[in-house]
Amino acid sequence: MLNYYTYNHDTSETWVTFIHGAGGSSSIWYKQIRDFKANFNVLILDLRGHGNSKMSIKETFKTRYTFDSITADITEVIDHLGIKKSHFIGISMGTILIRNLAEKRKDLVQSMILGGAIIKFDFRSQILIKFGVTFKSIVPYMILYKLFAFIIMPNKNHKKARLLFINEAKKLYQKEFMRWFKLTSEINSLLRFFRVKDIKIPTMYIMGEEDYLFLPPIRKIVSKHTLSSLFVIEKCGHVVNVERPKIFNNETISFIKNN
Repeated sequence: MLNYYTYNHDTSETWVTFIHGAGGSSSIWYKQIRDFKANFNVLILDLRGHGNSKMSIKETFKTRYTFDSITADITEVIDHLGIKKSHFIGISMGTILIRNLAEKRKDLVQSMILGGAIIKFDFRSQILIKFGVTFKSIVPYMILYKLFAFIIMPNKNHKKARLLFINEAKKLYQKEFMRWFKLTSEINSLLRFFRVKDIKIPTMYIMGEEDYLFLPPIRKIVSKHTLSSLFVIEKCGHVVNVERPKIFNNETISFIKNN
């Protein structure tokens, strides 16, 4: 089972579950824990191979990584804890996992808050992925990860978030990184399905105005999907919860209380 942390509230029955992105860990939510545990019950996970959810080398070679299998890891913890319904907050690739979880177990999802959400890869993103696929066996994975992080978070004010993710990624080993990278082979068809289907769950997209790769398609999705809204944070990049934690916390807590 995945490593997880819970913070139980004395009176609230509301649960909020946090899902980090690829290369991160539960530690990326350190600026959210205090504010959220003061209002709700909180569940924070380390995805497989990340943080303290380390798999043995033997398990890693035996287990095939798919979005469905990783989503099943998350629901296993939720069912183990007896949580009947939760609000879900994700960042970057964590938003894809939450959206997939909503397809598989809609009964668990009270609302979705998708930060730095990924719903479509533009031409630049596709080139980036193809570059990684081509050179993944030649170039050390940390060089690839640093390149990706810099392209996604290029500005000076993105540096703190960029370094946080790079430092977390260093805790992975090469084979684990490659397992996650191979998920890109199924990502386009999955995202295409998500764009077409309006799942009709209250959804808040919270994006940085400088999230150049991923913000434009989110604007289009919100105009088409009912129960979806978009909040854009000024002078902010991809990792909104780290770069602008006060705004992120205030807006998302307000959204949860209204849903």
